[in-house]
Amino acid sequence: MEHMRRSRNIHAGQMLILSVFMVAIFTVGFLTGSSLLYGLTSSEIESLRYQVDLLHDEQTEDTVANITYVYNDTSLSSLYNEVKDSIVVISGIAVYQSFFGMQYSEVQGSGFVCEVDGRMVVVTNNHVVSDASDLVVTFSNGNSYAGEVLGSDPYSDLAVLGLAAPSDEFLPLDIVSSSGLKVGDPVIAIGSPMGLDGTMTTGIVSQVGRTIEESLAGSFPIANIIQTSVAINPGNSGGPLLNYQGDVVGITTAIIEDSEGLGFAIPSNTILKEVENLVVTGEYNEHSWIGISGVDMSYSLAEAMDVDVTYGWLIVSVTDGGAADAAGLQEGVERVRLVDEWFVIGGDIIVGVDGVKIVSGDALMSYLEEYTQPGQTVVVSVLRDSEVVDVSVCLGMRPSMV
Repeated sequence: MEHMRRSRNIHAGQMLILSVFMVAIFTVGFLTGSSLLYGLTSSEIESLRYQVDLLHDEQTEDTVANITYVYNDTSLSSLYNEVKDSIVVISGIAVYQSFFGMQYSEVQGSGFVCEVDGRMVVVTNNHVVSDASDLVVTFSNGNSYAGEVLGSDPYSDLAVLGLAAPSDEFLPLDIVSSSGLKVGDPVIAIGSPMGLDGTMTTGIVSQVGRTIEESLAGSFPIANIIQTSVAINPGNSGGPLLNYQGDVVGITTAIIEDSEGLGFAIPSNTILKEVENLVVTGEYNEHSWIGISGVDMSYSLAEAMDVDVTYGWLIVSVTDGGAADAAGLQEGVERVRLVDEWFVIGGDIIVGVDGVKIVSGDALMSYLEEYTQPGQTVVVSVLRDSEVVDVSVCLGMRPSMV
């Protein structure tokens, strides 16, 4: 029994030693294999990571190049270099009376060179030069020359300057029709915002056919305006609004204070229509006039008038002796208060002109500005007594600002 017990102890010890030996071999093998596998995998991972990083850098460079510098195969920097020498800074002195007596201040705006019947001139905004004297036009090369107003039109906020400069200073821009502009089209403005000459900004056409108010235009709105998201600041006024071919499609003119992305430009069609007259005669007096005032229709006005039309332009008043008065268009007859505002209702609601739907005052004024002239007869469709009536109106001419 004692022998068997000792024999079992020896056998158990041998088995224990064998087990420890096997575990040791397995552990060493596992660690060795894992180390080798890790070394191979780590090398492959680093190689793949390098290739991915390299590919990412290449794609990033291409993407940045396309977004920052190129749009529809147009290099913005190349386009800028092509047109920058055609754009000028216009400065002058404004004189005004204050509590302390006569005061002087410098005014500044932008402009661009164009050719009119073989003559080189500078186009800008009327409000840039209307109250200024001692006008100076400065080119991108720093050369400056005295400028003279050849003609202006407050109703469209346009002015044309002449200056005695060497012929090689004048690099005219091409002015093309703005009729084809659509919402979303990319556009560029170049000017001197806040005195920073040669500044280029980009954006899109946000809307067309707007109207804006300008004090120099009296009680008449400036119609058929382009709304754009291009950044426009004081000093941009008078500079060109360009398409991506470098052609002038408008002239930047106004912003709404404390707004973002709300800029406005006179369309190039207005420039093309007026510029020759401004150079030759010094004025443009072909703005048609219908002789009415009104408000845009709304759901609330339609309810108050018991009509089923919520669009169009409600005639509030008719000017005595004007085109609308002669044609028999009817003005409002009753005052009503809607929410916190008074309205005069009961007049004709203009819903169309020459078969074109009129949804607002902007649409009416823009149509008249773009497609009509004084002395022209148009067919105005109005809602009167719940029926649409066509009225022929012979348009007049806007009164002179003088």
